[in-house]
Amino acid sequence: MADEDLLHYHDTEWGLAITADDAMFERICLEGFQAGLSWLTILRKRPALREAFAGFDPEAVADYGEADVERLLGDARLIRSRPKIEAVIRNARAALEMPGGLSALVWRHAPERHPVPERVTDLPASTPESTALAKALKRHGFTFVGPTTAYAAMQAAGVVDDHLSGCFRRVQKVRPK
Repeated sequence: MADEDLLHYHDTEWGLAITADDAMFERICLEGFQAGLSWLTILRKRPALREAFAGFDPEAVADYGEADVERLLGDARLIRSRPKIEAVIRNARAALEMPGGLSALVWRHAPERHPVPERVTDLPASTPESTALAKALKRHGFTFVGPTTAYAAMQAAGVVDDHLSGCFRRVQKVRPK
């Protein structure tokens, strides 16, 4: 079952381009929740996380207060980490204040060139672009987002194409004649 869940996520979602701010916010939040845990854990808890965080609607989440934090910490369906939960709320507030929007900021950090990975071992944990993105997010008030989390969000949102060279999901570039 675990392999099926991960395969379904890869085949239908991971690495597909995201441009909507709420969807980008969700990816950043999920990658933050993943820190120290397996991605499978996050996938399995995602429906409950979506319910608990109003579908990752930044406007709704920005209104959460201490009572909401306590409620979320008591919900066994979630990842009950106070720093992670509080980061989602702070990040929602920061996302709403971001000039030009969250997705635009993330996409401005897309690399001009990105190597095509042949093997999983070719994939970096972070890049200069993800380091710059993490710093930019922090300047705008985000927390719990370092270079590795930023890179994972960039991968998930299709900002970088880290599908392996033989993967059917790899973006095929057609050479001009």
